Amino acid sequence: MLPLEGIMDDLRQLLRGLEVFAGELPVFDPAAAPGTPAELFTEWLLGAVDAGVREPHAMTLSTAGADGNPQARTLILKAVTADGWQFASDGGSVKARDLAARPYAALTFYWSPLARQVRVRGPVVRESAEAGAADFRARGAAARAEALLGRQSRPLAGPDERDAAVREAEARLAREPGLVAPGWTLHTVRPDAVEFWQGDRERRHTRLSYLRTGDGWRKQLLWP
Repeated sequence: MLPLEGIMDDLRQLLRGLEVFAGELPVFDPAAAPGTPAELFTEWLLGAVDAGVREPHAMTLSTAGADGNPQARTLILKAVTADGWQFASDGGSVKARDLAARPYAALTFYWSPLARQVRVRGPVVRESAEAGAADFRARGAAARAEALLGRQSRPLAGPDERDAAVREAEARLAREPGLVAPGWTLHTVRPDAVEFWQGDRERRHTRLSYLRTGDGWRKQLLWP
């Protein structure tokens, strides 16, 4: 077996040799971009769907707690509305605690086959209990059973403990199909800035930023 230093050197060379921006990339003309970021995001998301990108609605949610230390995780976008980008969480989760302490977040979407990235950041608001309940009931049965446990990020003794708890939750949902996990919350990121990034093989990347103003949005090109 190679010593650690040799393994790390091999890995470094491997990483440097990996191809990026392979295949045909889409054209992005920022001059033709619509007036709001939600419109352009919808165009790009539908383009990712049409291109067969796996899980195009997956995004990285970044938060920071009261201590200022950041945390990031990948979850699913629930909707884009006139107010912003929506996601849901259990009220006892780390992200929910972070947002209670610092109600501000960043979202990152990356569609690798298209070399496209979207970054959203802004304050986060909690939607109504009714909106959270509707989101919970729209989840699949397995997702509802898992969320009903309310134990996210807590220590787990082993898979058997998890599986037994999920079976119990599934049985409870079968008896009470309208049950909603306590504290289940729908959140909306109301962006004050959204950036669209289009990669280029020659590293002439295109970055277009939307910045919220008092009466709408201002578009600004950025150096790559």
